[in-house]
Amino acid sequence: MKMPARAATGTPFHPQGRQETNVPWLIRSGLTPPILKRFLMHSHNLSAWTHSHVFDTGNQAAERGTRLVMWITLAMMAIEIAAGLGFNSMALLADGWHMSSHAVAIGLSAFAYAAARKLAHDARFTFGTWKIEVLAAFASAVFLLGVAGLMIFGSVERLLSPEPIHYREAMIVTAIGLLVNLGCAMILGGAHHHGHDHGHDHHGHAHDHGHHHHHDINLRAAYLHVVADAATSLLAIVALAGGWWLGWSWLDPVMGLVGAVLVGRWAIGLLRQSGTVLLDREMDHPVVEEVREVLAEFAEGEEGTRIADLHVWRVGREQFACIASLVTHDTTLTPQRVRQALSVHEELVHVSVEVNFCGAVH
Repeated sequence: MKMPARAATGTPFHPQGRQETNVPWLIRSGLTPPILKRFLMHSHNLSAWTHSHVFDTGNQAAERGTRLVMWITLAMMAIEIAAGLGFNSMALLADGWHMSSHAVAIGLSAFAYAAARKLAHDARFTFGTWKIEVLAAFASAVFLLGVAGLMIFGSVERLLSPEPIHYREAMIVTAIGLLVNLGCAMILGGAHHHGHDHGHDHHGHAHDHGHHHHHDINLRAAYLHVVADAATSLLAIVALAGGWWLGWSWLDPVMGLVGAVLVGRWAIGLLRQSGTVLLDREMDHPVVEEVREVLAEFAEGEEGTRIADLHVWRVGREQFACIASLVTHDTTLTPQRVRQALSVHEELVHVSVEVNFCGAVH
């Protein structure tokens, strides 16, 4: 068969990865034998266009810390529940029972770290496994809300039906619980600083992003559970002291209500933070404005480049993905130029650019 002139005058094929102009036409024409077509399509080296989808490196210190705190919390939970039943303290029982949910939630945080690490290279996760940790944080917030509800129910019940309390014994157990919670908070706080320092070694560039770094949401969830437990322990001590020394037996359930409100507020804040990430509601984040500023550099008056579509979402603690669709009359503009311009913001770890050319000025 006589080849068309367009194919006959094409430049030679280079198997080392340089693609000539007419090979795509040759394949689409249907004139290429199947074996040669497979050779033409798969002989190029794609390493320059591919990258790893492991956008977040995890937090090993947080994983170890949450696992340790989980076991400590379980042990203290058993002690406080037994003491609350034995000494008839609603504040102590509330502290012990909601500590059980803390143990479950902190264990969930530890499991999320392990799952995200083990599944990091699983190709089924399009943008990595970091959101497993965020999902655990969301679940922890739901647990906290449940704790607040149980505390309200138990405290109201005790207000309506007061019972005698063994103040001295209850105060001793609660004080031990407070010390344990403070120790757990120190463990998780150390994990936060360790992971934060290691996660920012690469930020040595000169430009200023204009926004604060995003903390580990999963670790914050575990930390909030510990702090909430410490706060209710402190309130329980105040309530027990008031009842023992001043005879204010009503203070015990009232402090339970105060603790419930405090825990509920923290839970709602964590729900909002984790829900924002899970729902990809990031278009009001400062990094989006930074992207728009870079893209605006390609505009040239009324006939310049315009943003037709822009999507930015989080794929790691401080890593973002971006998809931009541009419309332009500038025939020299390429996706490579746009990606190179956006590379000044290294928190953008996955950038896809589409350039559409207008045939005429409207």
